[in-house]
Amino acid sequence: METEYDPPQAPLAILHEDAEVLLVDKPSGLLSVPGKGPHLADCLLGRVQQVFPDALLVHRLDRDTSGVMIFALTPHAQRHLGLQFEKRMTRKTYVARVWGVPEDTSGRIDLPLIVDWPNRPRQKVCHDTGKPALTEWKRIGDDGETARIRLFPKTGRSHQLRVHMLSIGHPILGDPFYATGPARDYPRLMLHSEELRFNHPQGGRSTKVRSKAPF
Repeated sequence: METEYDPPQAPLAILHEDAEVLLVDKPSGLLSVPGKGPHLADCLLGRVQQVFPDALLVHRLDRDTSGVMIFALTPHAQRHLGLQFEKRMTRKTYVARVWGVPEDTSGRIDLPLIVDWPNRPRQKVCHDTGKPALTEWKRIGDDGETARIRLFPKTGRSHQLRVHMLSIGHPILGDPFYATGPARDYPRLMLHSEELRFNHPQGGRSTKVRSKAPF
């Protein structure tokens, strides 16, 4: 189900800026790019371009996911970074809080995903028509009822982390699409893009930018 769009109005949080790239801390509840209709026009790309008119989109985060997001400041940087995402050369790390405590301390989820057309934008596991999706995870803490998980997506499918955690019986807390009952009763989706590693478009040096999870 979709909820009413009421994005937070916090100031732009810049994590790193240079001549080629800009990394910002996206708040939960804000679209990465405009949605359909004027009521969905407010987005991180638009806010970034108000301050950095030359900023170009490289990738997206789900509306309800917070954390590190990178923009290119030159066409060269956009091509360079776009290729890295396409060829899975970037390394992304997320932190989530999930319902229940996984028995294992780490794991690997290899389940193909495809859009659930009658219920879009929901995604679903489908072994016949789904696209390959791979997630590695590690349990880093728990309180007996919920667990804190670090997630390492190896592919970039829509809602991948959300559907993969649901598939092993541990939906991400506060997820409006995939959590039910008490697991859904949280003020936000407990999923945060904690770290992005990439090769800098200027010189190719390995670069790492982090953002601490706010939950």
